[in-house]
Amino acid sequence: MSPDRTASLAHFAFMPLPNFTMIAFTSAVEVLRMANYLSGKPLYRWSVISPDGGPVTASNGLGIDTGPVECLGTPDIVFVCGGIDVQRVTTPAHLSALRSFARRGVALGSLCTGTYALARSGLLDGYACAIHWENMSALKEEFPETRFMKELFVIDRDRVTCTGGIAPLEMMLNLITARVGTARVTQIAEQFIMEHVRDNSAQQRMPLIARLGSANKSLFEVIALMENNIEEPLSREELARLANMSQRQLQRLFHEHLGMTPTHYYLTLRLRRARELLLQTDMSIMSITIASGFQSACHFSKSYREAFGVAPTRERRKQVAPLATHA
Repeated sequence: MSPDRTASLAHFAFMPLPNFTMIAFTSAVEVLRMANYLSGKPLYRWSVISPDGGPVTASNGLGIDTGPVECLGTPDIVFVCGGIDVQRVTTPAHLSALRSFARRGVALGSLCTGTYALARSGLLDGYACAIHWENMSALKEEFPETRFMKELFVIDRDRVTCTGGIAPLEMMLNLITARVGTARVTQIAEQFIMEHVRDNSAQQRMPLIARLGSANKSLFEVIALMENNIEEPLSREELARLANMSQRQLQRLFHEHLGMTPTHYYLTLRLRRARELLLQTDMSIMSITIASGFQSACHFSKSYREAFGVAPTRERRKQVAPLATHA
């Protein structure tokens, strides 16, 4: 999005899906409210909409009133706000509304799992976007024309996508900077007791990093290599060479910090990927076998059963799990 267009954003619309995540929604709105409050004038206004209007209930049970899409007019940007069970609650009416806004040239965005609705609408084909790391694997398989990034939020031309929790707060602070200036953004951050504002280069912090601390740089580099090479796993020799260490150092690093061998950890990553695909997509067992780096369905099934106590075919019979919500 060009600086001029970003600076011109004044009317924000939010389309919450049923079971949307309240913290992501309010984090975005509060930035606009505080910008108006500190500026002493209504720089921004916002509307909350749904296809037919009426109350929409968040995942925490609280409801919010919405106006019908047809009465809104043309806002500057529309954010679809997701939460739990997003695949089920995203209706043809939601998709139609989003496509209508796109035809009119309205910028589109998403909060939390709302990215799914944009992708399902075909409005993220050829775009880079953000979604919570837990949902990324499944959506990569379902929407191959879209590039899913690890950043907290991604601004790609007229698409502004963001992960969940409080990430929308930081995304909105970056988005309004072109209009209100850095000094005002700093004031808003201070009101929210934020020590600093992360920009769009900030990546999501994985649970492992949160648990072990950022000092283990070499370990995270190896894990990143594993995560980026699931379908065609690297050998232990290749991992050591690419990480610029010996195989013995590699073994010691994983044993010391994770209590397992690199091979075991790599297998765990691949099986987790497979389980996400089983529960969140309709890919065939054979396609999942290949996507998670196994040479044979027999080996995959045996490894999966040992890890999760159930065969992949039986796991597939379970009700398809919704995309998770994130606080």
